[in-house]
Amino acid sequence: MKIGPYLLANNVLLAPMAGATDRPYRQLCKRLGAGMTVSEMVTSNALLWGSAKTLRRTGHDGEGLHSVQIVGADPEQLAAAARYNVAQGAQIIDINMGCPAKKVCNTLAGSALLRDETLVVRILETVVKAVDVPVTLKIRTGWDAQHRNGVRIAAIAEQCGVQALTVHGRTRACGFRGTAEYDTLAAIKSAVSIPVIANGDIDSPEKARFVLDYTQADAIMIGRAAQGQPWIFREISHYLDTGMRLPPPGLQEIRQLLLEHLENLYSFYGEWQGVRVARKHIGWYIRGQVGGGAFRQRINLAEDAAQQAALIKEYFDQLTPAEELAA
Repeated sequence: MKIGPYLLANNVLLAPMAGATDRPYRQLCKRLGAGMTVSEMVTSNALLWGSAKTLRRTGHDGEGLHSVQIVGADPEQLAAAARYNVAQGAQIIDINMGCPAKKVCNTLAGSALLRDETLVVRILETVVKAVDVPVTLKIRTGWDAQHRNGVRIAAIAEQCGVQALTVHGRTRACGFRGTAEYDTLAAIKSAVSIPVIANGDIDSPEKARFVLDYTQADAIMIGRAAQGQPWIFREISHYLDTGMRLPPPGLQEIRQLLLEHLENLYSFYGEWQGVRVARKHIGWYIRGQVGGGAFRQRINLAEDAAQQAALIKEYFDQLTPAEELAA
């Protein structure tokens, strides 16, 4: 799959998720098979560009092809944000019209924009003209079940020069409740000629195959299913290529990946903040493991990197069968 001049490594992509897909996590997912990653959304408010949070979100070292997602509702502000991020090294600009969070929609940004197709046109035309890199768009199927205008928004996007479209199979009103539907995605794919990326509830190799076949989408985007299991990208890619499942990672591989992830978080954020950011990632990695709930309570009390890492090693060594430790 290509976006503008860029040929992606494969068609299994990591979704942008605020508070989750920071640079250390994007680098890990890329290493484990993600064909492309997208940054956490960056505000179009220029007053916040100098904040530590925004500066962290606009760094892309060691990622290869990098796409930056911007969010806002003012066309000129979004155009300025696009130019700023391209100057920082972004090779693709992605516009967020899919986030259902109230704090985003209350500013008439994210998926709230789907209610105003005239404004969508102004935003897309202005941003596309502002930069000389590909502009992509992420949307939902519509505002609510009575207003699924995803096909019209997709046609608008193509007419405005958007070069790829990601569609989450829920409306804004759905949030993340219920199950994603793919009929609207299939209708969008048949209505436009630009690449369409399917998103929503894709949590296994078999589901990935089903969604690609059902919608005829060019790629899939994995969000929450990648939290705590970044190896899902290699598993899905392998299955799509061969029709066979890879064996799941062993406990010692998970332990090693988690420890490496933690080291990168400490380096990226500094120890104090890195330890605290790591807590949610640790919770995701140990989800479903024996004694995971009790261990999460213990690990959340760790105040420094050495203690956090030591507890991780102890927990996984207790879980791991002797024959795996000896291998």
